Amino acid sequence: MEVEDLEDDLLDQIVIRVDAGQQPLRIDKFLLDKLQKLSRSKIQSGISSGSVRVNEETVKSNYKVRPHDHIEIVVPRRSPDAGILVGENIAIDIIYEDEDVLVINKPAGMVVHPGVGNRNGTLVNALVYHLHGSDLPVLDGNSDDRPGLVHRIDKDTSGLLVTAKNEYSLSHLARQFFNHSTQRTYLALVWGEPQAGEGTIRNYIGRDLKERTRQKVFEDEELGKLAVTHYQVIEPLYYVSLLNCQLETGRTHQIRVHLSHLGHPLFGDEKYGGNRIVKGTVFQKYKQFVQNCLKVMPHQALHAQSLGFTHPRSGERMQFQVDPPPAFQELLNKWRGYVNSRKSKLQDE
Repeated sequence: MEVEDLEDDLLDQIVIRVDAGQQPLRIDKFLLDKLQKLSRSKIQSGISSGSVRVNEETVKSNYKVRPHDHIEIVVPRRSPDAGILVGENIAIDIIYEDEDVLVINKPAGMVVHPGVGNRNGTLVNALVYHLHGSDLPVLDGNSDDRPGLVHRIDKDTSGLLVTAKNEYSLSHLARQFFNHSTQRTYLALVWGEPQAGEGTIRNYIGRDLKERTRQKVFEDEELGKLAVTHYQVIEPLYYVSLLNCQLETGRTHQIRVHLSHLGHPLFGDEKYGGNRIVKGTVFQKYKQFVQNCLKVMPHQALHAQSLGFTHPRSGERMQFQVDPPPAFQELLNKWRGYVNSRKSKLQDE
């Protein structure tokens, strides 16, 4: 049995190659024996939602496992530091909710799930409270870990995130993220302007061997996981540019790392070199302008603007979009004003 970590370390793909001497056995019973950490309900939800495949085909619970079958299962991963979480009455901006899914507009500054040093005040704490307080189904076996999460966005990134409210939806969404059939676009303000107005960044991202809190681009697939980002310049603003970025994969810090690797770090991104003047003049007036911009938005200028996925139960294609928060809007307006003032000076000369 092989296990591969996927999608920002929130999903695992388990691969089982059935022995030559295996007797016919229902796949749900076979997996219950092989995957002792997964409950019967999780296994059955995974099968019915399409997260279990045999020889690259979906099957039903009564499928009989045969010798040499190739079984793939996509499951949400448990956190190594998981513990019992306490729900907290923290306001969350709910964009859409039904009995299966919850779409949230996360503010910048909120951590998505608990970790070392962040056991409280997270989106997950708010979700646990919301699910209990509204008499909604609580995720079986997940409320003490990362309830319903199949993807995440960084603490200081704002925008859309979907979470599942039951085991079936969790398995269904996990398969969509694994298959890259979801659609996620981000607005990113970066230093400079990529020479090509649009393009695709494809390489491998892994943990920086020298600084463990950072991620790094590697050309060797042995040191990282495949990461693919599509980008397009939608508004050049002289020393900075507003980009639309679409994720094909979802690695930790992916957009931040990819654009920094291109030489265009996100404005305000301290971890990847964007919180200093990367492009522009040496004049004090310009330096003061940049400092004022950094005060408006003292973290990376990145916003998860749109999210699309297939509804687990209805099969309807769902599409959501939210505007950037006021700080992001103010930052853009400051740079637009700077560009206009430069144009005015050139016309007066």
